[in-house]
Amino acid sequence: MKICGPKLSLCGLIISVWGIVQLVLMGLFFYINSVALIEDLPLGEEYHTLEEFYAAANRAYNQNAYNCWIAACIYVLTLLLSAQQFYMNSRVTAN
Repeated sequence: MKICGPKLSLCGLIISVWGIVQLVLMGLFFYINSVALIEDLPLGEEYHTLEEFYAAANRAYNQNAYNCWIAACIYVLTLLLSAQQFYMNSRVTAN
């Protein structure tokens, strides 16, 4: 069943591949606690001890990593849908 045309399905393929690569890499960098991404963490303004801050930062890094990987999985689904549509459009135009 055709839902979208050949140009839109190709655009979906390209954007999905880029999204998967970017989100997997961002998830990896969050998982290894990259200091460059600390501004993207939902941290409070004040902590009483340094250990409390480190614990909150580690939880936030892990949560952001899991969120990136979940979003990458959603992009895999859009990649599959776009690939199926691209196949359907190329099959219809070939006949």
